[in-house]
Amino acid sequence: MSLSKLNNLYREVILDHANHPHHKGELVTATNQITLNNPTCGDVINLTMELNNHRIQAIKFTGDGCTISQASASMMADVVTGKTMAEALVMAKTFSDMVMGKKHDPVDLKVLKDAAILASVVSFPARIKCATLAWWALQRALLDEQDTRED
Repeated sequence: MSLSKLNNLYREVILDHANHPHHKGELVTATNQITLNNPTCGDVINLTMELNNHRIQAIKFTGDGCTISQASASMMADVVTGKTMAEALVMAKTFSDMVMGKKHDPVDLKVLKDAAILASVVSFPARIKCATLAWWALQRALLDEQDTRED
């Protein structure tokens, strides 16, 4: 597949997630909630999760943001639903490292599914915060949950 066709495919996937986001809305059964914003461009995400036995049973998000921010939140929610807290934290770190340009084994990136296509954001430093906002929210909510369980 030519680079041009591949870039078009990536754009289509990103636009599809942004225009038809998965897991967008309110989660009435939420056990955890966090709101983060990116003051640089105005992106805001409110992430709600239902955790049960250290596993993400359900996850939803609301908020406003650019195409990259909304697509990334949709992709993130897709891949972490059903995962353990530990698995989701590893995925969040892998994603953050990836968009910062750190190299990973392609097998590690496979678990990110559609979100792995956001690796190209590294070429646009101003967009890295947009891409990682939902993942940072996830990470912070899960780490806060771990802290409360340890108290």
